[in-house]
Amino acid sequence: MFRSLLAITAAMVSFEASALTFKSGQSLSGDDSVKITEEVISACAGERYDSTPSDTIQAMSFNIRYDNPGDGKNNWQYRIPKVTGMFDKHDVDLGGLQEVLHSQFLTLQQTLPQYEFVGVGRDDGKTEGEYAPIFFRKSDYDMISTETVWLSETPQKIGSKGWDAALPRITTFATLRHKASGKLILLGSAHYDHRGKGARRNSGAVIHDYITKVREQQDIEMIILTGDFNDIPNSATTKAIENKNCLFDARRMAKQISGPNSTWNGFRSVAAYERWDYIFTNPATQIVSHVIDDSKIDGRFPSDHLPVIASIGAPE
Repeated sequence: MFRSLLAITAAMVSFEASALTFKSGQSLSGDDSVKITEEVISACAGERYDSTPSDTIQAMSFNIRYDNPGDGKNNWQYRIPKVTGMFDKHDVDLGGLQEVLHSQFLTLQQTLPQYEFVGVGRDDGKTEGEYAPIFFRKSDYDMISTETVWLSETPQKIGSKGWDAALPRITTFATLRHKASGKLILLGSAHYDHRGKGARRNSGAVIHDYITKVREQQDIEMIILTGDFNDIPNSATTKAIENKNCLFDARRMAKQISGPNSTWNGFRSVAAYERWDYIFTNPATQIVSHVIDDSKIDGRFPSDHLPVIASIGAPE
């Protein structure tokens, strides 16, 4: 589903950079305040930079929190309408979710029949363990292919755990055909390890290898990589995505941004400067806006993470 836009200028807004200190002791200069310029984007791999998109795709990344019986009043059974309501609120077209158990996957399929949900459990490649599924609006996209890779030294080995990771971690990919234009989009949903620094850093190479393989086989117009990367902006984790894959943090590319500089609330309050959830995309189109939605519904957050929504120039 697309929305018509007024012409958008190519100029990026500059903000004054500031030094930030995180709980982990890491220091970061600038963060969202340092915009990725048109020159950097257009120079990357010689890709086209389209500054005047006529239509947009609404992409969402959302860690919905697994169905944990210990969550009390924040249990999944109470959060279902709050989570699914984000799809309607932001008129979402496609994206990725994280921490989805099989029962939750089935609930999403039943509650949101206008979307196709695609993914597998990380433990057995079928239904066991958390999914990191992708989703897309059936009326606007056809799926060409899909594959899940394990973020480890053996990406094709089901259930494999990489480097210093505490748990098996995955990225689900699908190649979609955008019906209106016929162009191909590679959509991914990743969930990185919460403990392994080496695993987070090295997972970027696994994603790079997969994206490279797909681009050699198919004429991909756009790449949209969503996910919970369990690390802050400008970390080794995010730089591995940007540098290896020529993909950029949509928040730093966006003409307009709104919401806090964090995606973690722990069902309590938004923690400052804990932005772990991202949408990365190749610089083939303009990022019109980026939203981190920190709204509560009936006094409670839909999840312990906040949803991230980017308005991306559609293929033409």
